[in-house]
Order: sequence, then C-alpha cells, then structure tokens
Amino acid sequence: MIKKYTFGTPFPTESIVVPIEPSQGLPEYGEINLEDGFTFTYHMDPEDLVYGLGEANRGINKRGYVYTSNCSDNPNHLEDTVSLYGAHNFIVVSGVLTFGLYIDYPSSLTFDIGFTRTDELVIHCQETDLDLYIIEGDDAYHITRQFRKMIGRSYIPPKFAFGFGQSRWGYRTTEDFLEVARGYRDNHIPIDMIYMDIDYMEEYKDFTVNKEFTDFPAFVENMKKDGIRLIPIIDAGVKIEKGYEIYEEGVKNNYFCKKEDGSDFIAAVWPGYTHLPDVLNPEARKWFGSKYRLLTEQGIEGFWNDMNEPAIFYTPEGIQNIKNKMKAFITQEENKDDVWHIQNQVMSLANSPADLASFYHNINGSMVCHEKLHNLYGFNMTRAAGEALQSISPEKRCLLFSRSSYIGMHRYGGIWTGDNKSWWSHILLNLKMLPSLNMCGFLYTGADLGGFGADTSRDLLLRWLALGVFTPLMRNHAALGTREQECYQFEHVEDFRHIIGVRYRLLPYLYSEYMKAALTDDMFFKPLAFDFPGDSMAANVEDQLMLGGELMIAPVYTQNAKGRYVYLPEEMMFIQFLPDGEISEEILPQGHHYISVPLNVVPLFIRQDRCIPLADVAECVSQINTDHLKLIGYKGSSYLLYEDDGYTRDYDLKGNCRRVG
Repeated sequence: MIKKYTFGTPFPTESIVVPIEPSQGLPEYGEINLEDGFTFTYHMDPEDLVYGLGEANRGINKRGYVYTSNCSDNPNHLEDTVSLYGAHNFIVVSGVLTFGLYIDYPSSLTFDIGFTRTDELVIHCQETDLDLYIIEGDDAYHITRQFRKMIGRSYIPPKFAFGFGQSRWGYRTTEDFLEVARGYRDNHIPIDMIYMDIDYMEEYKDFTVNKEFTDFPAFVENMKKDGIRLIPIIDAGVKIEKGYEIYEEGVKNNYFCKKEDGSDFIAAVWPGYTHLPDVLNPEARKWFGSKYRLLTEQGIEGFWNDMNEPAIFYTPEGIQNIKNKMKAFITQEENKDDVWHIQNQVMSLANSPADLASFYHNINGSMVCHEKLHNLYGFNMTRAAGEALQSISPEKRCLLFSRSSYIGMHRYGGIWTGDNKSWWSHILLNLKMLPSLNMCGFLYTGADLGGFGADTSRDLLLRWLALGVFTPLMRNHAALGTREQECYQFEHVEDFRHIIGVRYRLLPYLYSEYMKAALTDDMFFKPLAFDFPGDSMAANVEDQLMLGGELMIAPVYTQNAKGRYVYLPEEMMFIQFLPDGEISEEILPQGHHYISVPLNVVPLFIRQDRCIPLADVAECVSQINTDHLKLIGYKGSSYLLYEDDGYTRDYDLKGNCRRVG
C-alpha cells in the first residue's frame, strides 16, 4: 500500500516513475505541522529501528542522530558530519508500526531521528512544496522492494566495470598511465580500468585531452588490447576561455546557470573561473550530454562525473567580500575576535550557502533559485550523460557514475561515496552505507579503497580491498600529495595479487546477483534483519551484511586485528580464500563466534544448503571462463547463474539464466 500526500506546489523531480494519485486528508502516521515550513513528527517506540537515507553518516540503524539531505562537498567527514555528497530522502521505521517514508523535496531537508528527543522522529524543511509518500508493508524489506518499484530500475553497467580499477589524482601523461598498467600486468595483479583524474585534460577543460597525448584514440585502443579501459573524469564547471568551443556554445545559447540580473553565474573550481551548465533545463542538459561524444568517438567507454554538488571554491563576489574585510582588518589594531573572524571568513569561502543561493535555473522559462533545487544538480548532470550515451550507442552499455546524487539518478548511473580518508573508521562507514544505498536504488556503488585523502598503510589497504572484493565498484583511488597506493607499491605484492584475484574468482556470482537485483528491483546488500526479520540479535548487527541470496560478509575493519567476532543467525559455512589458492571450509552453528582472519585472507559465509559458483583467477574480466565453474558451499545444492554478453542491453532474465550444479 502506497499513499501520496501533496503539499503546496512540489517541483517535479522525476524521481518517481510510477503514477500515484494523491490521497485526501492527512497521513495516518505521524503529525504534520505547516506553520513554519513543513514538519513531520512521529513518536517512536523504544525498540523501533530506522533504516535508509542512502549515503549518510553513522550506522545502518539511523536512530540517535540528526541528518541533513543537502549535497555537500566535504572530504573530511567525521562522526559529527550531517551532510554528505548525496541526498536520499527515504527511510523505513521498523518496529511496533512498520512503514516507509519518502519525502520528494529537492532542497535541504533535516531528519532528526531521536536526537533532540530520543522518542521522536522529526522531519523538517523550510518550504511546504513537497510530496510525501507513505509505504506500508509486511516488514522493512517488503517496504523497500515496493519503493524500488516506485523509483525505477537501477543502472546496469557493462561487465568490465565489475573488474578492479586503479585511480590517482596526478596521472597526467601517457607514460603515467603506462607505468600503472605495467605495474599491474608485470606483477600479474588483475585490473580492468585505469581512471583519468583532472590532469588528463588541457587546463582542466571538460572533454579535452592535454598535449601529452599525441594520438589519444590510438592510446585508448592500445590500452584496450591489454585489457584495460581508460575512464576519464568530467567536472561540472566549464572553463571561461575565448576560443574554447564548449564555453562559447554555452554562452551563445544561454545554456549556463544565471545570476539574478540575467548574466552568466561565475564560480571558481579547478580551471579557475567557470560557468555551470544549467542541467535542469532540458535543452541545456541535452547539449551538455552531447559533448560526451567527443570522447566516446575516441574509444572511451566510461566516465565518472565529479564536482557536481556543485562544488564551488569561491566566486568573484566572495573574493571581493574577503578583500573588503581584509582591508578593514589591516587598518585597525587587531584583537582575538577580529583574527578568528577573518579566519572563519576565509575558511567559509568554499561552497558558501550565499553563493549557492545566488544563481538560477531556467525552468520552463521561469528563473528558479538554485537553493530550492540544489540536490538535483548532480542527478541531472549524470542524467545528461546517461541519456546522451544511450542515444550515442543505443545497444551498448557505458560505465557511468557520479559523486553527487538524488534518488532517481540511480536509473542513469552509479555513485562512489565521495572523497574519503585513509582512516580505519571509513572502512566501517563504507560497509554501513552499502545497504542504505541499495534501499535507494544505488546498486553500482563503492568507496575509494585505501582512502582518498591522507596516507594509507599496507594493512589498511589490504583490509579495505577485502571489503572491496564484494562491492560492485572496486576502485583504489588516492589524492595528489599522498603516499602512492597502487597495489604493486607495497612489499609482498603477492598478497594484493591474491586478494584482487579472489574478486575475479567470485565475479560470476557477484555479477549474477547484481543483475538479478537490478532486474527485479531488489537489493544486492541487505542488513541481516532483512533476511532474518524475527531475529532480534540480527537487528542489532551493524558490521555484517547479507549479499545476494547466498552470502554473508563480515570484513575486518580494525587496525592490528587478527580476526573478529561474528554473529550467525543460522548455521553457515565459513569460507576462507587462503593465499596459496586453497579454500578453507568450516560449518559453524548459529550463534556468536570469533574467527581468525589474516591480512592476506578473504573471508565470507555461505548460507545453509546453498552454494556459489567460482571461476579460475583471471587478469581481466574478458578472460574469466564460465564454462567450467566450481561450486563451493553445501553439497547437493545448486545455483541459478545469470550470464549475458556483458555488453549489450539485452537483459532477458529467464533467457540468460542457467542452473549450475
């Protein structure tokens, strides 16, 4: 049962694809107050759990903190961070009453889930223009599956996108990329992709390639012959530069976001001063998307969209304001308050709320302030690319993922969880986000393995890779100025070869379960309670996940740990992929166990009376042989394998499935 309640005049975000007629009156669940914006209040039972919010901080159970849906560029997110890169306004309250809530509202929205008052869920936003959906069902999992039907099929990438990828901010020349390729191939560490961060461009201009690439199409083709795809970044800001075709086209046709006076909005990011494509304007969105052809025609088969919250370093107005304050500061005798004030002014230049409220979108001929639609920008930038790529190659899948997102973008691309840190706490955060993201439709997702900012350590990278073995997007990515963290840079490279090799052995299963989830609007990762709803102990497990229909994962995420405790809701088979290529199998009864997990071992658990297929190790996805798969798990069981060509959009679920075993 799904009920829709409309307040005011909502902006059509297009996050919902199923027509649902508004209900009359007020919702049966909670209390609505429209005196100061919109406020929804629900009195929670002490045992209620709250799931959802997609890319949000803290736990699988979101109870006990406050979260704000406001797409934010914040690489230094700590435990007190309330906003991250995505805005995903779907939650499920599971307890005495179990129901789902989706608030389709594209501006800043706050969820106070037992923070101000421990027994209250309070959802608040400044405007009263929104759609509120209330979803009833048997349990949290049933409600989530209904929501997934409402928002449409999740994006499906090409099969090569399930291989391992290496990235680093700073790769600039052909030799940089060849060195990485050699490092992996010479050490026989599997790899399918090398990502191209901003330095591949000419002066950070979108859809350009710097002069270090003398024959870019030939270079792309030669890398493909070695089984490696190059995946370039595309940023939101278009450099202001006479003679730069994309800039001049955008200005001529009014395709850029505007200031209130009608002039093109200016903001600084990597190229310096830029304009922002008005991707909420269908004409501008189609135009910007068409530019991806400039790189697909040179052989590129994948992209990652970045800086699309949108991130803003500063604006001319912000700089002038600082200059004026600095002049006043220089001419007076300073005190501690003045010094702190100036420091705060400088620190608040980037991503200033005042800047985000100072530009406008052309919506059907009317100018609408960006602040009211902020969370839709990244969604529509990736929509621009997704629609264009489908038009450019109707039968061919293309890899596409984004940093910023809103529910609905999941139909066009995946996401990575943004700029994280080489911190042990961020492995655990990565783990906890996965089922919440799946609830909101984002199946193709992963984190920067090893951490983007700060210096990783060998054990941190190995442990994070052992989690990344299971995430659909498996990418090692690091920032400029940090320790080089390509896997071949560390001693005992055979451990990295083994861990990543396990990914390729498991890939037939992982791809199969991903496709089943995508094609049936299901989840790839689930909290334990979704599969074991009657188990109160499972409901409190925050560091283990169910994967597909057969697996449970329980990665190690603590420095110097030799193993960890796990809870098994039922009897399971404990599997360890050992560094010598052997596989250890041990049946463990339901209950609590301590498991030993060395740094060079990948652990997983297979559910009772089930099994999974396993391939031989390969060095790229195209080399994986599925003709002679081995089954591991409980004897006498079989597995329904989904397998397609991995390239076209022929997604026949029945026609592409076969029984193994």
